[in-house]
Amino acid sequence: MSVESWGEEPEGIRLQKVMAAAGVASRRVSEQLIAEGRVTVNGELVTEPGRRIDPETDLVAVNGQAVQLDTSKRYIMLNKPRGIVSSLKDENGRPDLRQFTDDFEERLFNVGRLDAETSGLLVLTNDGDLAHVLAHPSFGVSKTYVAKVDGAVSAQTVQKLKTGIELDDGVIKADAVRILAAGSGKAEGTSLVELTLHSGKNRIVRRMLSAVGHPVIDLVRRQFGPLHLGTLRSGAYRDLTKVELGELLTISRDAASSQAASAQTASAQENE
Repeated sequence: MSVESWGEEPEGIRLQKVMAAAGVASRRVSEQLIAEGRVTVNGELVTEPGRRIDPETDLVAVNGQAVQLDTSKRYIMLNKPRGIVSSLKDENGRPDLRQFTDDFEERLFNVGRLDAETSGLLVLTNDGDLAHVLAHPSFGVSKTYVAKVDGAVSAQTVQKLKTGIELDDGVIKADAVRILAAGSGKAEGTSLVELTLHSGKNRIVRRMLSAVGHPVIDLVRRQFGPLHLGTLRSGAYRDLTKVELGELLTISRDAASSQAASAQTASAQENE
């Protein structure tokens, strides 16, 4: 006789109920997703809606995209204006991120930094695990910037940026570079360049462009990992969509799994 037939509460919560609470879909649609083989728990395919899980420890994915089961977590995309310091309390009294984070009940913090004169995409969250993966350069999350620079950037300069530039703190190279506009018309004497890189070094884009003779006039971060700034106006913010959040969580979980596997391999080699 089953535990439930004795009137005792079995451990865990039904998967479809957890999915519905997380905003994936209604219970009925969630049951359908499970039956169609589109849901995994801890990497294992689940096809029975009756499966019970622990939302605090089990990892759920739908169509290969991670799902956040903890509804207390908040994820915000901000288009940070120029002149705002990427800090929740600036020691010098400059305008900081509190003018945005104070709007939320949750205690949010910024993922990584943008210098005061750089505008663009900044993520605010209370998810420390996700923030660690997104901000740490070892996990290779890319960022894309659009820079207005002094002078006409040549194809040779683009190649230099991709090959590697020697800076005071070592050699750094961009993952991708393209010229969007090269000193013509009203913009004569300036160029618009798009750079993608995963380095988290301080003021790295400005330093790279200055090193090749094209000081930055204006700099905007347009993309952070799978997130795109789109038409979000300066000073505005919004919650991440379910799709955006799923993509970020998938990156975070893949990184954690890879890190755990590497640690396990290293441990096994030490014990040989």
